[in-house]
Amino acid sequence: MRYSAEHKEETRTRVVAAAGQVFRKEGYGGAGIDALTKAAGVTNGAFYGHFKSKSDAFRTAVVEGLEELRQAILTLRQNQPKDWLKALAGFYLGYKRTCDLGDSCTLPSLSPDVMRADEETRRVYTVELRKLITDVAAGLPESTSAGETTAEDRAIVLLATLSGGLTLARAVSDPALSLHIAEVIERAALTAGNPSQPQGK
Repeated sequence: MRYSAEHKEETRTRVVAAAGQVFRKEGYGGAGIDALTKAAGVTNGAFYGHFKSKSDAFRTAVVEGLEELRQAILTLRQNQPKDWLKALAGFYLGYKRTCDLGDSCTLPSLSPDVMRADEETRRVYTVELRKLITDVAAGLPESTSAGETTAEDRAIVLLATLSGGLTLARAVSDPALSLHIAEVIERAALTAGNPSQPQGK
């Protein structure tokens, strides 16, 4: 039986989404092919019809996850141009801190596995991260004096602050400490994004 191109694309999309969830939840080492195919509801044959290997699926899941974050930031910038950064920090340190690990952000959940991945995976991660940094920087105010950091530098600090803060907040077992970390990191992220703007407590 031959499947249409549309059916194949739908299957691929489903496999990528399921793979992303499994990799974020189990890590690259903990996610076997059987777990990936079960989560996607496909056979091993269907999986290998779209991906050459587990590492190929992981690479694709990383790219898709970072692109999802980038598109979310672009949407926030378009819909809430004046306070998109506050909205991002609130969502990131709110929902993304408390949701199921499989639905968490790719940046903190998969970056550690990327560090141990093959060169091609690290290459595509680098490409996607550069895009993310560029789009975050484009939404930040430009430096007004020679001594201030560039928007790109602040974008890097912002992403590292949110990602690292989210990692700590999700890792602790105490909900009160997790919330406290989130509150501290949100203030730090807003300051990093726009250091000249006073931030409330």
